[in-house]
Amino acid sequence: MKSKTKSSHQVEKKSVPKVSAKSVTKGSAKEKPVEGLKKLFIDELKDIYWAEKALVKTLPKVADKTSSEDLAEAIQNHLNETKEHVNRLEKVFSILGIKAEAVKCEAMAGLIKETDQIISETEDGAVRDAGIISAAQKIEHYEIATYGTLVTFAQILNEDKVASILEDTLGEEKTADATLSQIAESVVNVEAVGEMEYGEE
Repeated sequence: MKSKTKSSHQVEKKSVPKVSAKSVTKGSAKEKPVEGLKKLFIDELKDIYWAEKALVKTLPKVADKTSSEDLAEAIQNHLNETKEHVNRLEKVFSILGIKAEAVKCEAMAGLIKETDQIISETEDGAVRDAGIISAAQKIEHYEIATYGTLVTFAQILNEDKVASILEDTLGEEKTADATLSQIAESVVNVEAVGEMEYGEE
């Protein structure tokens, strides 16, 4: 005896709604994600703009607290680069046809606060220098991640000129990070260990 109930396959097939080609607005599936990505891109630009401007104010204070001439020089050099990073971001805003606006970057604010805390909790010398390098590299890594993402977003959005400008900054952030590593490994960390051993005697 044949069953009158429909098979599960038949039920599932019938339950899938058909979408008419006319019901899909031309380009809507692509336009909405692009608009969302551009908004995210601009939001991230405002975020890093605030971060760079905050660093322009912070780096001179940090340089004054170092005992290593090499570290102080590296921070000063990066301060000059950071000022240029601010200028580049303003150029990017101009290319995009929007007002340069800084929106507080909570991540950078936290990293700067951590740097200040390290300085306040250590005495002048190699240990403090080691702490400053640690904090500075956390900042560099955040910036490297941010600019790397911004370059990718710019490329996807066909903003090639913007991508090129941001790539210049990304390269300088990577160089700054490598310089800090070199100073730490060749001088500061070794002196910090010696300083600690001397203090234990």
